[in-house]
Amino acid sequence: MRRVFQFGFPVTLAILAVGFYQAMYVAPTDAAQGDIFRILYYHVPCNVLGLLFPYVNLVASIVFLATRHSNPPRAQAADALALASAEVTLVFVSIGLATGMLWGRPVWGIWWTWDPRLTSVFVLWLIYVSYLLVRRFTAGGQTQTLAAVLSVFAAVDVPIVYMSIRWWRTQHPAPVFFGGPNSGFDPRMLPALFWNLAGWFAWGVMLLLLRYSLERKRQTAEHQAVLHALETGLEAER
Repeated sequence: MRRVFQFGFPVTLAILAVGFYQAMYVAPTDAAQGDIFRILYYHVPCNVLGLLFPYVNLVASIVFLATRHSNPPRAQAADALALASAEVTLVFVSIGLATGMLWGRPVWGIWWTWDPRLTSVFVLWLIYVSYLLVRRFTAGGQTQTLAAVLSVFAAVDVPIVYMSIRWWRTQHPAPVFFGGPNSGFDPRMLPALFWNLAGWFAWGVMLLLLRYSLERKRQTAEHQAVLHALETGLEAER
C-alpha cells in the first residue's frame, strides 16, 4: 500500500497540475459567460465523481450485510471500504455544491435556488452527513447496519440527481459537455475537462485507499485492545 501512495500521489498531483493549466490557460474563454465558465472544469468532474463513489459505498455495504455473520473479517474490510467511500463522496459532493454556488452567483444572480437538480444533490449531501453522524455517534452493534441502510437511500438518490434536469424543468443548465441542446461547445474545452476528471478521479482513489488503510489499522487496534482486555480479565480471575 505504501508503494501505491508513493507512486500514486505524485502522478495525481501531476495530472491535476496539467488539468489546472488546461483549464486556466489553454481552454478558450466562453463567449457567453466569460472566465467564470472555467469553474465548470472543476464543478463537473467533482459532481460526476460524487455520483460514482456512492456505488462503491453501496457495494461495500451490501458485502458487509451479506458476510457480517458468515465471514466477519471480510465484513470488517467491506465496512472500512464503505466508510472510506462515504467520506470521499461527501468531499466531492461538497466541492460540487460549493463550486456550483460560486458559478451561480454571477450567472444566475443568486447563490442558491431550490431547483430540482440542486435540491436532489443537497439531499445526497444530507444523506452522507447523516451516514457519518450515525457512524460517529450511534452506540451498539447496529451502527454499521444502520449506515448500510442509508447507503441504499443514497444510491436511490443518485439516478434522481442525474435525471432531474431531464424529468423536470429546472434552472440548472442542460448537459454542456456530454450531449443536450447546449452541447455546441468549442472542442478545445474537452482536454481541460478530461484532464481534471482524470486528476480528481485519481485524487479520489488515493484518498479512498488512504482512508481505508487508516480505518483497517483502527479496526486492528480495536480488535487487539479487546483481546488484551479479555486476556487481562481471564488472568485476574485466576
